[in-house]
Amino acid sequence: MSQWLIGLEGTEAGHRLALALALLAALLHAIFGALQKGRHDPWFSRGAIDFSYGVMAAPFALFVVPWPEPHMWPIFAGAFVIHASYKLAQAFAYSKGAYTVVYPVVRGTGPLFAVIGAYLIFGEVFTLAQWAGVGVLLAGIFGLAAYNLIHWEFDRDTLKPALALALLTGGFVALYTTYDAYGIRATANPFTFLAWFFFIDGLFFMPPLMLLRWMRMEGRPAAGPLMARGALGAVIAFFSFGAVMMATRLDKVGEAAVLRETSTVFAALIGWVLLGEKVGPRRLALMALIAAGAVIVEIGG
Repeated sequence: MSQWLIGLEGTEAGHRLALALALLAALLHAIFGALQKGRHDPWFSRGAIDFSYGVMAAPFALFVVPWPEPHMWPIFAGAFVIHASYKLAQAFAYSKGAYTVVYPVVRGTGPLFAVIGAYLIFGEVFTLAQWAGVGVLLAGIFGLAAYNLIHWEFDRDTLKPALALALLTGGFVALYTTYDAYGIRATANPFTFLAWFFFIDGLFFMPPLMLLRWMRMEGRPAAGPLMARGALGAVIAFFSFGAVMMATRLDKVGEAAVLRETSTVFAALIGWVLLGEKVGPRRLALMALIAAGAVIVEIGG
């Protein structure tokens, strides 16, 4: 399968597949974010998810895919540091602010920086039409966050740090998107990068933090439901992260990063359908802006 995928790089079929993978990643990432922000402490949710996908990835990394080439180990070390920083920023942001405010700000900041990073690292150039699409998409995303801020009741004392952390998290989103795109292109077999990334990233950072936090708590959460959520989140993470990373190998990094941010639309729909949050005509219009921006980016290329 890896040879088939590699053969699609730079082709029209590869472009279409990358588009589908980026949109799939958008849907799954919104579900992943809702799982982390759900009824469990965000630190526990993320720790359970990471532990689950680290355990699941271990046999594939060790016994199925080819082992990484020597030059890949420093790349994995860099990815570990970047993703650890991203997770810390995200967990603090979710601890301080509401999901429906934090998530759009994170996802709105990421694509702008990712497009710039794709230009600097990979030499990708957006057309004027594509930049217009990015502007439309960002207007919808930040408009959605602003609408939530104005019309919904939140703990105003933690609002400013939550927004600052959301912006920081968005910066890390852009950083890991471009860095991981570099990493998955640096190895002969893309599945080697994915398997070893999940193995290293999953077991050696958040689970130890989660265990320390759990041991210090008095009212500890039940392990069963938490790990069930972790296993579900792990499966979603495999397909979400794997899809967008494969899209960045098959086609342009910047386009994949922008299209993935339609996850904000899916997040709003999840909030409406599953969390009982009201949508209303204004939010629907803003969601339409996000979708329109993504379409313009695709057509403008």
